Amino acid sequence: MYEGVVQDLIDELGRLPGVGPKSAQRIAFHLLAADPADVRRLITALVEVKEKVRFCRTCGNVAEAEECRICRDSRRDLSVICVVEESKDVVAIEKTREFRGRYHVLGGAISPIEGIGPDELRVKELMTRLADGTVTELILATDPNLEGEATATYLARLVKPMGLRVTRLASGLPVGGDLEYADEVTLGRAFEGRRLLDV
Repeated sequence: MYEGVVQDLIDELGRLPGVGPKSAQRIAFHLLAADPADVRRLITALVEVKEKVRFCRTCGNVAEAEECRICRDSRRDLSVICVVEESKDVVAIEKTREFRGRYHVLGGAISPIEGIGPDELRVKELMTRLADGTVTELILATDPNLEGEATATYLARLVKPMGLRVTRLASGLPVGGDLEYADEVTLGRAFEGRRLLDV
C-alpha cells in the first residue's frame, strides 16, 4: 500500500476493465514519471471524451453528433442491419471493408448470471427500426460465446414472424491455427460451415 493520492490513483486505475493491481501500479508510476504535458494531454482527452461523445440515436454506436458517421452515410445499404454487442465490434467489422449496410449496437449480451436480460439491451430500438419493412436481412454478429449465442438465438426467434432473412456470422478455425488445439465447439462449427472448394 502506498500513501494518499498515489494509492488513490492505483485504486482508480485498477477499476478499469482488464487492469489488475500490478498493471494499475505500473501505469500509476509511469504517470508519475511522465512529462507533465503528456499527463495534461491525457487528462484533456479523458474530459473531452466524456463531454463530447454520446451514443447514436439510430444505431447506438459512439458518436460526436446525434447520429454516427455510418448512419449519416447515404451510400450505406438500408436493407441490411448487422447486430453487434459493442461499438468496438463495429470498428472490427469496418476494418474488413466487407460490409456496406448499417449497424445496431445492443450495448451488451444477454447474461442471466450478470442480471442482463433483453430489457437491459437495445432490443426495443432494434424492433422499432425493423418495423417499417425497409430491412430485409438481419446479420447477428454477437460474440461466439455462451452469452452471444443466447442473444443471437433470442433475437432470431423474436424477429422470425417478420419474415426477415436472419443470418449469423460464420465461426470456426482461425487462419494459421492447428486442428489439434481447437476445442470441440469450434471444430464442430468449422464442419457445419464448410463450403465447396472451387478449383
